[in-house]
Amino acid sequence: MRGAEAVLPLGCLYISGDWDEYWQLHLLQEHKRNHLALYSSGIPLLKQVFKARCSTPPPVPIPV
Repeated sequence: MRGAEAVLPLGCLYISGDWDEYWQLHLLQEHKRNHLALYSSGIPLLKQVFKARCSTPPPVPIPV
């Protein structure tokens, strides 16, 4: 949708009083789409990056 047609459903949600319920659902779907997919294999993303770049992660310097 373009222009006003794109925001019309949001205005309807607000006027009907369903905005809070919609927003909670939106946040949940956003979390599933953007975060849970990254960890679906059980391996944190950082470990996947290290694994892709080299066989062992480089040592982390310890500040003194």
